[in-house]
Amino acid sequence: MSARRRIMIVGNGEIAEGAAPEIDAADLVVRFNDCRSTETGGSRTDIVAVCNTGRPARAMLGSAEWRNSAPVAAASEIWSVRDPRKFAALRAPLALSHPELGDFCDDYTNQFTAFCNATGKRHVVIDQSVHESVDEALAAYDPGPYVVPSSGMVAIAELLLRYPGEGIAITGFSHTGWDGHPFAAEKRLVDHYISLGRLRRIADKTPILSSQGA
Repeated sequence: MSARRRIMIVGNGEIAEGAAPEIDAADLVVRFNDCRSTETGGSRTDIVAVCNTGRPARAMLGSAEWRNSAPVAAASEIWSVRDPRKFAALRAPLALSHPELGDFCDDYTNQFTAFCNATGKRHVVIDQSVHESVDEALAAYDPGPYVVPSSGMVAIAELLLRYPGEGIAITGFSHTGWDGHPFAAEKRLVDHYISLGRLRRIADKTPILSSQGA
């Protein structure tokens, strides 16, 4: 029987002291957006999961610093966490409920595809069914009103689907940030997955602050 793969999901939140060697020793490392986690959380990067709509997407694509950064250059895949079909459907209801989010659903998936084609990377768009399964799972944890799940939660769900039975660990998830994400419910859902043995948090002691959210 072959050994389980070691998969590390590294958010942009608090990275615990001493986590870097374990992160870099993993078989697969997933980071997010501008990969601030590399400040204290090792350097290995296989996948960069990005928010491919709205201002974060526009900022990354327009930034030579992001395009040329070491983690983005090292990654073999870019994962867009927001299915364009899902966000096209959200545009009209959000225009009524959150008119301040006028550019929230602006889609940059094609631009990320072009970037990947130009740099020899694989571009993966996480299917809307994963987003919807996260919504369903969160409903059991009193999320209250929210806009969408966080990129980190969607990526965790995708990895649990892709790699059942593998050794998936997380660090750098503060479960805090933008109030449009249901972070308290997400923390409870992640803790549930940990209790089932589907996830593991690494080196959760003596945290060093990298940045907020994931």
